[in-house]
Amino acid sequence: MTDSRNILLIISGGIAAYKSLDLIRRLSDRHIGTQCILTAAGSKFVTPLSVSALTGKKVFTDLFSLTDEQEMGHIRLSREADLVVVAPATANFIARAASGIADDLASTVLLATDTPVLFVPSMNSRMWDHPATQRNLKQLAKDGVHFLAPNDGDLACGEVGPGRMAEPDQILDEIENLLGVRSQNLRSLDVLVTSGPTYEPIDPVRYIGNHSSGKQGHAIAQALAQHGAKVTLVTGPTHEPDPLGIVVIRVTTAQEMLDACVECLPVDVAVCAAAVGDWRTSSAPKEKIKRGPGIRRLDLMENRDILKHISSSSQHRPKLVVGFAAETEDVVRNASEKRLTKGCDWILANDVSQGTNVLGGTNNKVHVIDATGVEEWPLTSKVAVAKRLADRIAAQVGSRT
Repeated sequence: MTDSRNILLIISGGIAAYKSLDLIRRLSDRHIGTQCILTAAGSKFVTPLSVSALTGKKVFTDLFSLTDEQEMGHIRLSREADLVVVAPATANFIARAASGIADDLASTVLLATDTPVLFVPSMNSRMWDHPATQRNLKQLAKDGVHFLAPNDGDLACGEVGPGRMAEPDQILDEIENLLGVRSQNLRSLDVLVTSGPTYEPIDPVRYIGNHSSGKQGHAIAQALAQHGAKVTLVTGPTHEPDPLGIVVIRVTTAQEMLDACVECLPVDVAVCAAAVGDWRTSSAPKEKIKRGPGIRRLDLMENRDILKHISSSSQHRPKLVVGFAAETEDVVRNASEKRLTKGCDWILANDVSQGTNVLGGTNNKVHVIDATGVEEWPLTSKVAVAKRLADRIAAQVGSRT
């Protein structure tokens, strides 16, 4: 079978370059052809031979190679692909591209191309957070470059934080989205997603919170955006990087999250994936509570239920409301009752009991419960859960538009 689409993959000099080899294989499995440019720094991590063996094509490396220019000049190379992908995109490569520098084959091709461009950043977390890098990202975004934000996790340098290059399956999803392979059923729809925990202050130092990482909610927001939806993500405190191309509203307390959600209405779809605190203190002093003799008692008040509020909104109820139920026992039964009590259309139940490593972890196993029954999904990555949920939402709501 001939390749249905073709991409030009630029591999720059980062330790994550090894992931690009896996990406090439996955692209081939989807019948997406790959032509590669390997930078001088990139060749320190992967070899032209290994790249060529996977693509089945010549690897281009040198702007001033007479042979390469005769076979396929850099102008032709830049324009024959349906999409140009830079993975990994290092801080240095991003800076040069933002400045319009064209001093090697890869940077010259980027300046000469008239096809869409996707950058997949990979770098140390401090380099990612540096104002210069963020400024360069904004400039490239203004120039029309697409980005797939890095993951938060263990880095090759031994540190932990944002900067870990997206996994090959995530990159493949984004490539298919940009190539139009993925369904765009939600293109005209507004979607609200909540994510992360909420923190309720006890005093200026202490708070009531939970172990939610925001990984699942952020992945859902990204997956829905890949279906063409205009997504607003309301997130509590989390170390997850903001998904690029999505409106992100950061909040701390349950009340702030409720206010932000109400402000976003009306929307077509709401996915409430945040782990919202059920209670708050009746009053939080402005000064730190000092330790003293005896046990300090906290007077707690119930927070308003965000999922129930959105589901019961008579004026602005979304076409589809999806909730989450984090349970530690009788998961399906408790979640089924919660769906009826809250009034949402679907609820995704997951077991967060000790030992499951769902809260804060990268994997999830859910039961999707709706009016027709229960659908069990196998244990898989939170990214895969998000993708499957987005596909289900697109099939349900996209067909109504």
